[in-house]
Amino acid sequence: MALKIRLRQQGRTNRATYRLVVTDSRNPRDGKYVEALGWYNPIESELEKMLFIKEDRIQHWLDVGAQLSERAATLIARTAPNIIRSITAKEVARRAKKAEKRKATA
Repeated sequence: MALKIRLRQQGRTNRATYRLVVTDSRNPRDGKYVEALGWYNPIESELEKMLFIKEDRIQHWLDVGAQLSERAATLIARTAPNIIRSITAKEVARRAKKAEKRKATA
């Protein structure tokens, strides 16, 4: 099961709000989800009223193996840049390990 952290559309026509959810990648955009991780209201101007995320739960799901969608990553980067830094650090470490392995065999 490939898990994704992405936005789920809510609200009414021309006044959409979104929930940040973790779901199976094969589910439709507004389909069932495993857990709600926050919400996003693009109509509001204040950041506190516009965006709310549960950082600890997002970190948990990322540790389990969930992938961030592009839009979810930008929203998380606004309020919790440390999560994005940890993802980047893991990627850098993975690439360094791969390069070391490639050097050892060459």
